[in-house]
Amino acid sequence: MLMSVALIFIAGLLIAAVFEKIKLPRIIGMLVTGIILGPYALNVIDGSVLDISADLRQIALIIILIKAGLSLNIEDLKRVGRPAVMMSCVPAGCEILAFVIFAPYIFGISRIEGAVMGAVLAAVSPAVVVPRMVKLTESKWGTGKSIPQLIMAGASCDDIFVIVLFSTFVNMAQGGRAQIVDIVSIPVSIVTGILIGGAAGYILSVFFERAYLHNSYVRNSTKVIIVLSIAFLLVAGENYIKTVVPVSGLIGVVSMACVLKIKSTDFVSKRLSQKFGKLWIGAEVMLFVLVGAAVDIRYSIKGGGGAVLMIFTALIFRAVGVLICLLKTKLNLKERIFCVIAYMPKATVQAAIGSVPLALGLDCGQTVLSVAVTAILVTAPLGALGIDASYKRLLKREE
Repeated sequence: MLMSVALIFIAGLLIAAVFEKIKLPRIIGMLVTGIILGPYALNVIDGSVLDISADLRQIALIIILIKAGLSLNIEDLKRVGRPAVMMSCVPAGCEILAFVIFAPYIFGISRIEGAVMGAVLAAVSPAVVVPRMVKLTESKWGTGKSIPQLIMAGASCDDIFVIVLFSTFVNMAQGGRAQIVDIVSIPVSIVTGILIGGAAGYILSVFFERAYLHNSYVRNSTKVIIVLSIAFLLVAGENYIKTVVPVSGLIGVVSMACVLKIKSTDFVSKRLSQKFGKLWIGAEVMLFVLVGAAVDIRYSIKGGGGAVLMIFTALIFRAVGVLICLLKTKLNLKERIFCVIAYMPKATVQAAIGSVPLALGLDCGQTVLSVAVTAILVTAPLGALGIDASYKRLLKREE
């Protein structure tokens, strides 16, 4: 196991540096590292690491979501308002519609199987998008119109919407019926996530403040451990709480970090943000190398030209959905184009649930997995490269 972890970090950082030298995003190098080291190529990553791969990827995602929450400006988020809410569901809904319409003609599957495929493919990847939006927020690119905040908020909720729909469509494909309660659970899970996370953030801020007033100074490194542990509890607790009421643990993590920032002094929140930024250096490598390791390149080959055609057709529908969300906003054409580009990457959700239809024995399972793998290989690099190459041309930097 230790050898595998060493290989992940050393090879991941080395190949990421090579890709950075040739002006390509680092995450492409990390994805390539994972594919090469993974079970479908050289197979040098120990099975014990692959067994906990999903948990390790989730830990990395939690770290960057805490960093995002500590970087968010709530006043900016309030100014975003309606478009942020729409960005969490309209683009994904448009993309699923594209699969329902066109997938039966391209792959010879049923409409409901097209909906299952669309639900797998429709989620934007917060692991690709959020770190870039955090970077733009800190360097003040597009913050005058709260563009990074808008995209971060939408990307954080987008996954919840899609995963709930995925469960509903899979149930229908297996002969069941759509449950209204599943659809209602989407906004409820977001609200409960915000409330529970906000309460956790408030309690943490009070604890840190009182410790300081009573001369029991809590070191920043210790604060990081405490905050990270509470975040783990929020995400892990989701599985227990949802039997009573639907809740989103990841939204809770962002909410906790936001409240912690609001209630803490600027010095504390900035130091915490810096600490989580440093943690992300290692977590990013682990996340994307393991995402790459989950990609079976053979399924991408099986997907062929039909998969690529379907993916780009769906991305056109997604772009239309993003533009609908931005109607009646103050964003100019360049800024709207940037939002379209930023909402393109797919990786984490597709790697997590792409194989589920196949495991459940659905007739469309292998086709869904093939298209999901192709989508990761096509959209994650294109989206990351598009964001990195375009933000200076399309966004305005605040002084």
